[in-house]
Amino acid sequence: MNTDVKKKPVGRVKHIPQRTCVGCRETLPKRQLIRIVRKIDGVFVDPTGKAAGRGAYLHDKYACWARGMKGALASALKTELRDDDRVRLETFMNTLPKEAEPSG
Repeated sequence: MNTDVKKKPVGRVKHIPQRTCVGCRETLPKRQLIRIVRKIDGVFVDPTGKAAGRGAYLHDKYACWARGMKGALASALKTELRDDDRVRLETFMNTLPKEAEPSG
């Protein structure tokens, strides 16, 4: 009997954090979504994903942002969006690609 059999090292599967888009409720890896954070001085887009404060996530799609701005985003952040927050977020939202809706 051969006792010199080498065992393969067991590879660990790296955990990938999942987050839900508040616009369409789709769950995706955290890095594929844009984080919006509520801070003391307002609501901001968080490009690093690491800013302190309560966060919510949206796709980089105009349609998800439009749905989120109707109330889902404010609810997820547990706050009301002030006028200056809304202007800041809509400015970012207008830079996103507007996808053509599928007909049919």
